[in-house]
Amino acid sequence: MLRNLHIQNYALIESLDLDLSEGFAVITGETGAGKSILLGAIGLLTGQRAETAAIRCGATKCIVEGTFDVEGYDLQTLFEENDIEYDAECIVRREVAVTGKSRAFINDTPVSLGVLKQLGECLIDIHSQHQNLLLNSEGFQLGVLDTLSADKSVKEQYSEAYCHYREVSAQLETLRAQLTGDQGDEDYIRFQLQQFDEWRLKEGEQEELEQELEKLTHVEDIKEGLYRINAALNGDENGQVSALRSTTAAMRSLTNIYPEAGEWHERMESLYIELRDIADEVADAEERITFDPERQAWVEARLDTIYTAQQKHRVDSVVQLLEIEQRFRDTLDRIDESAERIAEMERQKEVAYTALQEAGARLTAQRSAVGATFEKEIASRLVELGIPNTRFAVDIAPRRQPDATGADSVAFLFSANKNGTLQNIAEVASGGEISRIMLSLKSIIAAAKALPTLIFDEIDTGVSGTIAARMADIMEDIARHGRQVISITHLPQIAAKGTAHYKVYKEDTDTATVSHMRRLTTEERINELAQMMSAGTLTDAAINNAREMLGI
Repeated sequence: MLRNLHIQNYALIESLDLDLSEGFAVITGETGAGKSILLGAIGLLTGQRAETAAIRCGATKCIVEGTFDVEGYDLQTLFEENDIEYDAECIVRREVAVTGKSRAFINDTPVSLGVLKQLGECLIDIHSQHQNLLLNSEGFQLGVLDTLSADKSVKEQYSEAYCHYREVSAQLETLRAQLTGDQGDEDYIRFQLQQFDEWRLKEGEQEELEQELEKLTHVEDIKEGLYRINAALNGDENGQVSALRSTTAAMRSLTNIYPEAGEWHERMESLYIELRDIADEVADAEERITFDPERQAWVEARLDTIYTAQQKHRVDSVVQLLEIEQRFRDTLDRIDESAERIAEMERQKEVAYTALQEAGARLTAQRSAVGATFEKEIASRLVELGIPNTRFAVDIAPRRQPDATGADSVAFLFSANKNGTLQNIAEVASGGEISRIMLSLKSIIAAAKALPTLIFDEIDTGVSGTIAARMADIMEDIARHGRQVISITHLPQIAAKGTAHYKVYKEDTDTATVSHMRRLTTEERINELAQMMSAGTLTDAAINNAREMLGI
């Protein structure tokens, strides 16, 4: 529950530091004093949208910080999943700068608004006037039934089945769209592959052919060079091989009388053998190399084919051409296999849809059972709140197609008259009736959901007197069952029931108007209730009535 609220530079609030008590608390104050501002600030802690216009004039940013007691609400998992340090005392802070930048923190850990909303939904339920419009929202009505369901796994199983069905359906549609696109290109792809088959490209071929063409175009130069080299090595008179052979023989003969020449001989022998091998290879190359115009023409034609293919596909290597060829072949294989793949995906979709229907049927059965009990509870509470002829029904009908909420279409039907026709609740209920319905609904939900704090903003609209006192009893009863209940009210019958009473008021300074909020003492509370009963004029009768309402 909310233990402390700190607000700085938010709208008319310059600085507010407020300790809040458990149980049933009430907040009163004149219209325009700042009660809605207080709700807006608390809303920031639950992840609501931040408006820079709410920053106090002259300030660079506003800060709202709430200290919550979260022990016993099973929130450890939420903290662990978001890498936030868990503590029984949880501090939530929101900062909004005039630049529009908004930052959120949980226990000093920066978090996204999504995480802040997730935690906020577990900490506070704020009922404001616009929430009455939710009574006509099918999503809200389904949410009520699911919240009241004891077995949450039924809805979770449906959600999983629905997500799986949507995933399989999306995959099938993607496959069909892909096939449609592929089939449109099939003739083009087959023609391209026919060309690739004719080209018979091989990796490394281009480099080899380019090297060979270089030789073929310089045959005369190569042959002339080889001739000169061969003459120098193998010439009869001055051939280097012959000269080295003679030198080697001389060294061999010298070793008998000059042993030191033995090492030279071995080295000379190696040089001679190496030079003789080179000379033989050069002579062989000179003999083999000839001008081959036919081979040169074929190599040039083959390279021209490769260059043309590269230009056509806008690449500069055979490797890239082979990659394109493989993609064409993969696409063609996919086309050939698509019929089987689509048939398999259609089968999977049918299986997923059957599972979805089964999960939807279980969810419908659960909602129907909850709805029957809910009808009785709402009707009973509304009778207590002064609508004796209440008729309330939960109408559940099948949807044309299941969606994320289930296979059901739901409507809350209501009539305040004995013989009245049941109609959609938001269409026939008056403002006072809607207030009582919403309070009854919230009290039932509070009993089923471990929600620490409930805030009611003028839920007493359209009621007064005895009915207002009964509504206060219901809020007091919710608080007695371990909830913190805060009611913003204009009615003394409700304000008198609070265990703590806070007042919001405005004060004019030399430079601005400032909103304040503080807890009232007993005497201040008596005067506040008396003013509420006597339209601002304190009379002895009003003071006595106030004392009587407070039991003093």
